[in-house]
Amino acid sequence: MNAVTHFWGLILATVIALLPLINPFAAAPTFLAITEGDTPVRRNHQLFMACVYMIVILISFLIGGTFIMGFFGISIPGLRIAGGLLVAGIGSGMLVATPRDPNQTRQEEAAARAKRDIAFSPLAMPMLSGPGAIAVTIGLTSLSTDWTDYIAIIIGILIVAVIIYVTLRLSGKIVRVIGQTGMNALTKVMGFLLLCVGIQFIVNGVIAIATDPELLRQIRDVLAQ
Repeated sequence: MNAVTHFWGLILATVIALLPLINPFAAAPTFLAITEGDTPVRRNHQLFMACVYMIVILISFLIGGTFIMGFFGISIPGLRIAGGLLVAGIGSGMLVATPRDPNQTRQEEAAARAKRDIAFSPLAMPMLSGPGAIAVTIGLTSLSTDWTDYIAIIIGILIVAVIIYVTLRLSGKIVRVIGQTGMNALTKVMGFLLLCVGIQFIVNGVIAIATDPELLRQIRDVLAQ
């Protein structure tokens, strides 16, 4: 695989990994609810700032991911497997589509409406850049070999932010057109994609462990005895 193909492949991998996880279509009703009564200008401003905060949060964890791994002694294969388990669990939960507690949802929406600025919380954190998105972003560092790969991941994050901004800005029309049934179906499709991404993370981690030169050397030494 040449450098250009790897660069664009990493951008695509970032978008595929993050977009189903954030799922702006599923976030649309909540976004409309917590911005109810706002003028279109204020609603769009809140959305724009939320996307900016999301970008800053994810890029911060992307850049600091290597330090975090080194500080806690986490190997790249271990990070892939752990991240894969987390992402696969979220994806399978989206496939099952367990309904949230309506009382809890109303309480969260009421608390959000009571705040003057909802761009950072709850829009950016945890709706757009929650623990799952942060874990996936840190996991993407395991696919990086040099600084250009980090640029590719950042571009992927920016693309996701643009898609989220456009989707939520049109959320009122989308909810009316798709309807609740369509949104449920879309959530299941995104959940399946997310499950596939998580399984692939696990497979990559297991293969990396199984083909580790040090591990293979130890196995040869044991067999030679």
